[in-house]
Amino acid sequence: MSMDLSEFLDVFLEECFEGLEAMESGLLHLDAGTDLEEINTIFRAAHSIKGGSAAFGFNHISEFTHVMETLLDELRNGARQVDEKIVDLLLASVDILREMVDGLKDESTPDEARVAELKNALEAALENTPEATTKETPATETTDAPATGEARLWQIHFTPCPDLFREGNDPLRIFEALEELGALRVETDLSTLPPLSDLEPSTCYLRWNATLESPASEEQIHEAFSWVEGNCDLKITRIEHKEAPPPAIEAKTADQPAAKAPAPAAAPVAAAKPARSSSSRESSSIRVAIEKVDLLINLMGELVITQSMLNQVGLDLAQEGGQKAEALLNGLAQLERNTRELQENMLQIRMLPISVAFNRFPRLVRDLCGKMGKKVDLVLSGEQTEVDKTVLEKIGDPLVHLVRNSLDHGLETPEVRAANGKPEQGRLELSAQHESGNIVIRISDDGAGLDREKILKKAIQQGLVSDKEELSEERIDNLIFQPGFSTAEKVSDLSGRGVGMDVVKRNIGDLGGTVSIQSRQGKGSTVVIRLPLTLAILDGQLASIGEDTYILPLISIIESLQIRPENLKNVTGSTELYRFRDEYIPVIRLNRLLGNQCGTDSLEQGLLVVVESEGQHAGLFVDRLQGQQQVVIKSLETNFQQLDGVSGATILGDGRVALILDIPGLVQLFHKTRTNNPAPALAAAS
Repeated sequence: MSMDLSEFLDVFLEECFEGLEAMESGLLHLDAGTDLEEINTIFRAAHSIKGGSAAFGFNHISEFTHVMETLLDELRNGARQVDEKIVDLLLASVDILREMVDGLKDESTPDEARVAELKNALEAALENTPEATTKETPATETTDAPATGEARLWQIHFTPCPDLFREGNDPLRIFEALEELGALRVETDLSTLPPLSDLEPSTCYLRWNATLESPASEEQIHEAFSWVEGNCDLKITRIEHKEAPPPAIEAKTADQPAAKAPAPAAAPVAAAKPARSSSSRESSSIRVAIEKVDLLINLMGELVITQSMLNQVGLDLAQEGGQKAEALLNGLAQLERNTRELQENMLQIRMLPISVAFNRFPRLVRDLCGKMGKKVDLVLSGEQTEVDKTVLEKIGDPLVHLVRNSLDHGLETPEVRAANGKPEQGRLELSAQHESGNIVIRISDDGAGLDREKILKKAIQQGLVSDKEELSEERIDNLIFQPGFSTAEKVSDLSGRGVGMDVVKRNIGDLGGTVSIQSRQGKGSTVVIRLPLTLAILDGQLASIGEDTYILPLISIIESLQIRPENLKNVTGSTELYRFRDEYIPVIRLNRLLGNQCGTDSLEQGLLVVVESEGQHAGLFVDRLQGQQQVVIKSLETNFQQLDGVSGATILGDGRVALILDIPGLVQLFHKTRTNNPAPALAAAS
């Protein structure tokens, strides 16, 4: 029977990447000492990859993984002790195995010389197994296994689910794995085979009964069925009397029942492990293409817009009064509640734990510390904090830049730390948590901190600031995010090329987030990233300028207030400032900045919306505020073109299009306009 397995390839690749992540994570934990359960987890992941690749015919992967599996088997049965060299070799093997799996995805060819080199290194390590330890009893043997390693007789009853073939599994591969354990005899049970006219080629109607003569443990036999676990009924029993094996089971047909053979004298070993039922697995999770989820979320957004329109119609009817209008409003209120609940649950489908991004850093820190001769304790916290999949995919590279920067510039070598009275081992912490509807990620180290004098000197040399400017410590610290800025004395493969931190800021800004740094010289630094939980929905404040309505992101607003003339101050050569609590903040007239000629110019007749951008406060002057509303973000660049100071657009309840303002972009546009053309600002202040 021929089958097109291409539809299962994506699932196989995804499971391979999950297995590789589990292997890498487990190997990194072995540095601290041997953990048998951890080794078993690594072994099972390698075994699944080997079995799956063999089923698809990817022999180069299955053969390479088989050598890794053999070495891991020696680790788990006590024939070999875990040491740093073995861990390094296995980590390098995971890297090349990932490259081989990537090659299947993008149809590229892995480095064959590197593959051969690592395979030879694995085989050489296997040849150097100490003789004394190879005779030890395997750690995974069951308690009833004889210490002499004599062959035992096992009886196996294997009934797969009907979807066995459709899911890309081949029983032949299972029997080949069992044959590696010892002498195998297999009989096929055809009793459930339907008449030819009713036969469905892709459905499995067969069952198998087998006897295996092998010194293997029950757990080792179960490993052969690991990639069909949950898709079969499996019973493994040990036959007490090897000299009297059960008679051969004749193949039965649907029309001819087989004679019943006498039951052998058998005693089940430590309760056979029946595989989980197919129904329980199917009810726990399913794999869905992300395109389908995105389509549902887009439709959900359209439903939100429609609900807003209906709500507006209901409000208009309510002004006319009447019992029907009241009933309509009650129905619309219920619709709004249901829509909000449906929307929140739909968005949860796209949410993933940030551990997906954090998991790469134990390996990265380990490798870089080896290159730089540093000792660093990496601490991860809040790994289960959830964030939108799109945000998660785009935050990976900025986080890598920041971690590398902390290791290269922040944390000192053991000798320098000891001379400064610090522990030789530095501390690097990555944490994530939800705060006020955002996700906040912090990258902290206890290193040298920022050298503000050096930063300021370099910034003046590069013309980023004037030597006459008086800058706050926070402003000096954030100069490191300027394009092309670097204080490295020499270029290395880690940093010093003048790219990185500005890319971090730009990428985070593209996600609607902000990044800032806090530092204490000699004590360490903390980089704080604030990101929205999702890029699809925004809680906004509706603000009017003339007849036009704009959306201000609610998360950026500190407060709104009526302007008091006595708190205004005009600065020569600058612009209007307003005293807000204990500081003066710039007043940004949105009507002039956005080119809207309809807005009021009288500060006393409008409102000042105080916002925060990259740790700095500013006041946005608008005519009036209308209310708060959750809006669906539509890409302006996709549907029209990108505009400075605007992050997107949305459709209001009355059908009008409203622009969603980008607060950091507005502040930057304001300062840029003021620098290039100060005269209008002075005129506005007069």
